Amino acid sequence: MPETTCTIRTRKFMTNGLLQRKQFVVDVIHPGAAPVSRADICEHLAKAYKVKDPNTIFVFGFRTAHGGGRSTGFGLIYNSIAAAKKFEPKFRLKRNGLVEYEKASRKQLKERKNRLKKFRGKEKTANAGD
Repeated sequence: MPETTCTIRTRKFMTNGLLQRKQFVVDVIHPGAAPVSRADICEHLAKAYKVKDPNTIFVFGFRTAHGGGRSTGFGLIYNSIAAAKKFEPKFRLKRNGLVEYEKASRKQLKERKNRLKKFRGKEKTANAGD
């Protein structure tokens, strides 16, 4: 972490065997400083839990307490990248850089959305890939 003095603690730690991960609440205490970046939090958690691959760490949902100085969020450490790709939502995989995707323009997205309005149910999912 940079020169900022912050404390990162985990609580409600749980090993979830079915989803092949460890999950916990992350408390970050950063008095008089801006909220700590997710990358710094992941780096600290990787050292604390001796994680071999930092890409298996996902932190999200951070909220800064009223008055600042304290943030709380949620953290997940998967046993492997394969388990992360299997169980994590696509948007979080994209956010962590585990899934490559082409960024379509705003106009293309809107046109696609309007084309899909003509279909319902399974037809919509079948035509979504065109």
